[in-house]
Amino acid sequence: MKKAAFAAVIILLALVIVSLGFFRRTPFSYSGVIEAVDIDVPARLNDVITKLNIDEGTPVTAGQVLAELECKQTALQEEIALKEYKRAEQLFKTAAGSKENYENRKNIYDQAALAKTWCKILSPITGRVLHKYYEEGEFIQAGRKLATVADLSTVNAWVFVEHNLIASLTPGQKITGRLPETGGVFEGVILTINDEAEFTPKNVQTRDERARLVFGVKTRFQNDERRTLKPGMTLEVIF
Repeated sequence: MKKAAFAAVIILLALVIVSLGFFRRTPFSYSGVIEAVDIDVPARLNDVITKLNIDEGTPVTAGQVLAELECKQTALQEEIALKEYKRAEQLFKTAAGSKENYENRKNIYDQAALAKTWCKILSPITGRVLHKYYEEGEFIQAGRKLATVADLSTVNAWVFVEHNLIASLTPGQKITGRLPETGGVFEGVILTINDEAEFTPKNVQTRDERARLVFGVKTRFQNDERRTLKPGMTLEVIF
């Protein structure tokens, strides 16, 4: 009798353990491709690049000079505009010149002086050069991008989550990312969750292969000082 009771207790405990394991949600990793917040840095003048201070992978700080343009014509225009502005200013002070002429010359000079500052192309952010598109000595047109700079202190990754699990996720929720190649772990957070579902992208695998509708979830991770996470890498996101 005692043996039967003992066996019943063992069976009951086994059922409880199995039930707990069944209902507990097992963490699952969703693969996403790392993206950086990058900025294209354009030239604002048509001119020759006389000095290029960067290469791909070069770390830069906000305001750092990435390249310098020849700017002979721009400098000459600024010099002439300054002389005409000073002359108009002197005439205006002695009542020999009109206010309209003075303001017109001042406006021309201000524009020429602004254009001269564009002779040096500066980095808008602190980060790292991902791509450069010109070499020293080449002619660059206004509006053409000289380089792409990215802030790699934080990186983003989009993952796609099944519709039956999306209710358990909220923006601001802390998450974990893992780099498969090294096993490195990174702290992250959910930025946004798409309002509308979409069909599972072909290159994304989900826990339930029968799931067809998924929601895009944008995540962000802190990168370490060595900038381990790089754009294009695959990151496993664990909720």
